[in-house]
Amino acid sequence: MKVIINNLNINCKVSGNPNGLPVIFIHGFPFDHQMWQPQLRSIPEKYFTIAYDIRGHGESDYGDGQYLIEFFVDDLIELMNHFKIPNAVIVGLSMGGYIALRTIERNPERVRALVLCSTKSSADTNEAKIRRARQIKIVKQDGIHRFSEEFLKSIFSENTFTRSPSMIDIIRNIINKTSPLSIASTLIALSARTDTTEVLKNIQVPTLIMVGEKDTLTTPEDAIKMQNLTSNSELHIIPDAAHMINIENSVLFNKFLFEFLNKLETTKG
Repeated sequence: MKVIINNLNINCKVSGNPNGLPVIFIHGFPFDHQMWQPQLRSIPEKYFTIAYDIRGHGESDYGDGQYLIEFFVDDLIELMNHFKIPNAVIVGLSMGGYIALRTIERNPERVRALVLCSTKSSADTNEAKIRRARQIKIVKQDGIHRFSEEFLKSIFSENTFTRSPSMIDIIRNIINKTSPLSIASTLIALSARTDTTEVLKNIQVPTLIMVGEKDTLTTPEDAIKMQNLTSNSELHIIPDAAHMINIENSVLFNKFLFEFLNKLETTKG
């Protein structure tokens, strides 16, 4: 379904019990809500789940193309307002994690719990900013397909290319359908994001942190640093996975996620 959020058509998949614990899935860059299929197919119906396409991605409107993480947070808050959700479990992978962390910094009362996947709290280093600039040049000069082939190598482990080529194809198709302008705009937003490391020590809500053992973009070391600074948190390092942990090892990812949600259900109120 599509809903009007900040004057944009935002595409979202809504399922489960409207009276249940709200769980909102925020995808990574440059994907859409379909990356969460291994979770959406399996999550118990007692939860009220929303997986949406960030502006410029999937079937959501592109808008003016002037993006910042701040605007993505605005969209999330307005999406929650649209569905009359006072607070929710926010599940974010990579860029989705950046959005989740900035959300709890800005609007802590809207976050019931956090699930931070393949993400980190630190801002881009100069080296990372230069790498993103190079990616923008590739998209503009060589096209989306050249960008996607390079990007896929950075987010999946070598074993996944051999073991699950169909999985790679699904994500490749999602990337290739994304507007080149949206990819460039989002890369700028990622490069300009704030550092949320200082926020971690103030987080009071239950927090689940997961990372792939082979992730080179947001490393296990990054996840350990976050966990050490976040008081009410737990960390799981997912084996046989790089950056796309929810897809590469969905069985273990779902186990930890659903156990975490079940504990929240047990302790709510």
